[in-house]
Amino acid sequence: HAALQELTDEIRVARDSGRLVQELPLEQVEAVHLVRDRLAHNETELAALMESLRARGQQTPIEVVELSDGRFGLISGWRRLTALTRLRDETGETRFEVVQALLRRPETAADAYQAMVEENEIRVGLSYYERARIVARSVEHGVYPDETAALRGLFATASRAKRSKIGAFLPIYTALDANLRFAASIPERLGLALSKHLRETPNAAETLQQNLTESAAESAAREMAVLSSALSTSRTPPSPPAQAPVTIGAVRVETSAKSVTLSGAGVTPEFHARLLDWLNIQSS
Repeated sequence: HAALQELTDEIRVARDSGRLVQELPLEQVEAVHLVRDRLAHNETELAALMESLRARGQQTPIEVVELSDGRFGLISGWRRLTALTRLRDETGETRFEVVQALLRRPETAADAYQAMVEENEIRVGLSYYERARIVARSVEHGVYPDETAALRGLFATASRAKRSKIGAFLPIYTALDANLRFAASIPERLGLALSKHLRETPNAAETLQQNLTESAAESAAREMAVLSSALSTSRTPPSPPAQAPVTIGAVRVETSAKSVTLSGAGVTPEFHARLLDWLNIQSS
């Protein structure tokens, strides 16, 4: 009896400390317990994961936190949970009705979000937009008091330069999240230029929102083209301002970016002929 009690205690301690892999029914795991940091998944990679699970079973447990009423909230392992759910629905096999999981006990919501972000950074790196989005969403949900605290908390091991780039994508999330369909595809260089454009150009957000809505892009390439086009337009150098008219004798001279206009009493037929002769000499 004493040996059994000791073993029971050891199992309980291992379970509570997250060292014991448990099998949980899929329906008891809430995939949306946290705001997910990854916006989309690669169908090819997910199909490969499903084939691996079909052939070899689950090799790496997911991480969950215990909720009430026998429910568990997903911390990390969204792709594995999704793949198992699809296999269960596709095959009806009982072996896909459960998921192996490690029970975690994060002290705060911030700890749970940090665990989720860290696993995705290690396994499949997030895009800069996805990183910025989870920073903003964690603030919206009250996990962190502001974006600076969220950046430091979620990406504590990242360099200052990397955190700065993540922060630069925040204006894009704020202005365009509802209009973007392929936000995770925004490359670093385009994103930094787009952020600068949104900060410095009046009404840039409204114009981009309209352009994205009208384009209804069906591919990431098309959406990136819409964003790049807005930047190309903004980079068009403005025409130099017209200079103030100058009067030389009886001739009034007005200049603009593309023309010179001569007028006044001094512009006689004789003056016109002499000017044409002079221009011919200059061009010969």
